[in-house]
Order: sequence, then structure tokens, then C-alpha cells
Amino acid sequence: MRIKVGTCGFTSKHFNFFEVLEVQQTFYDIVNENTLKRWRKEAPNVEFTIKALQVITHEYNKSTYSRMKNTFGNVENYGHFKPTKEVQIALDETIREARILNAKIIVFQTPPSFKPNEVNINNLINFFSTLSNNFIYAWEPRGEEWYRDLKILENIFSKIKAIHVVDPFRRESLTKGLKYYRLHGLGKGELNYGYKYTDEDLNKLYEIVKRDIEENEEIYVMFNNIHSFNDALRFKSIIEERKLNPSK
Repeated sequence: MRIKVGTCGFTSKHFNFFEVLEVQQTFYDIVNENTLKRWRKEAPNVEFTIKALQVITHEYNKSTYSRMKNTFGNVENYGHFKPTKEVQIALDETIREARILNAKIIVFQTPPSFKPNEVNINNLINFFSTLSNNFIYAWEPRGEEWYRDLKILENIFSKIKAIHVVDPFRRESLTKGLKYYRLHGLGKGELNYGYKYTDEDLNKLYEIVKRDIEENEEIYVMFNNIHSFNDALRFKSIIEERKLNPSK
């Protein structure tokens, strides 16, 4: 059993403090091979997980796509796991990046606009059915509509080989065997990136992880807020001081 604490997004200084880091650049745009190899070389002891390219999960928009320098194909075919050439190209690029980084986990995060309707659910299930067994896949569905009827999510996860990614302060994961938590801050709504976790928050998180470690082989705790570096370090210290991590 192992608890891994890291951040979503990083700078080179993170390489000296964390054993796992989630690559965000791979979500916003295709990352060139030289950059990926440089990260791998500079951080030989770091496990990288990657966030899949937004072309797979997000329809074209003026917000997240503003950071994508070179779009390709027809942008109307982007997102929501559509069975299009563009989504397939994006998947191929994501797989390429994962292989170069020797990443074993690929995270797919869908926006609230990806709703639990018949078309989207069929596209999602069909998409995951094409994936190889070379990686561990994780899906984070955002939006309240997915959680109004948990039977829908339970049915989907019974059909796809993927981990249910959640913020442990807001949801409980529906899958077993490995937990992948992404923490987006507390407050109204699902996201509050400016939030700084208090000692009380981190102690509560410790209790959640302590409960989970009895049933799961690995638990990833990934901070995705502005204060992620310090918050993750503080939580890592709590885990080590209380000797919860059997690897320590």
C-alpha cells in the first residue's frame, strides 16, 4: 500500500520535493518530444501522470483553447469523446506523451457541458472500449448532473476500465483498487483554485486517506489549487509524521 502526494502542474523546483506530479500542459496543447524528454531526464525519480489533451474531452471554446497554439482538423469535431478523426489524433498524441514520460496514469477530465445524455454516454463507453491495457485510465466527470443519479455513473464504470477521479472533500469515488484524488479548493461550486487549505482541512483529509488505505493498494492525492506546492508539502509532512505511509 502506498500514498503518493503531489501537485497538478509543476515547475522544476517541484522535482526535488514530490515523487508524483500531474502534467497539465498536455491538456492545453500538444507537448513536443524535446520538452517531455527534458522533464524525464531532470526528474528521474518522479512519477508523471498526465492529463489528456482537451480535444478529447472539451468542445472548442474561447477559454481553454486560447492556450492551444496550433489547432488541427475541424474544431467542430472536438471534444466529448466524439468518434472523429480529430479526437483520435488527440488520443494518439496523449499516448505518445505518456510513453515518453513513462507515465502509467492518464486522466480524462470532462467539463460540466459534457452532460449525462445518451449520446455522450455512448461516445464515452465506445471511446474507452478502444483503449489498450498499457495504461491506467482515470475519468473525472465535473458537473452536478452526473451525481443526481449515481446509478448512471455506476453503470458506466461497470463498463469501462477507468478510475473514478473525485475531490475527496466533495465526492466519494465509485471505483475500487486505486484512488486518484484531485483537490480543487473548498467553497461554493466545484472549483476554488484560490483556496488555501487550513490545518483542520488537512487533518480531515488525513482521516479520509487513513480510511482508504485499508482497502486500496495506492492512493494519489493531487493538489490542484494556487497554493498547491505548500499545501501538498504540508500534507506530505502529516503523512510522514504520523507514519501512515507503509513505504516510509
